[in-house]
Amino acid sequence: MANATDMRAKSDDQLSSDLAELKREAFNLRFQAATNQLERPARIKEVRRDIARIKTLQGERALAAK
Repeated sequence: MANATDMRAKSDDQLSSDLAELKREAFNLRFQAATNQLERPARIKEVRRDIARIKTLQGERALAAK
């Protein structure tokens, strides 16, 4: 799990690629949960929060660019 200060140091392209990777992981975790193969249920929450952090940062940067 990355914290917000680490994410702020990343470029927009890096954040976009991280977001795509996290969304893919979230999909896989949901699939594992549905088939009762999930080893770490708390990881779903971590991934969702990381996705929210990235989206928040992208929104802040979009507002700052105006």
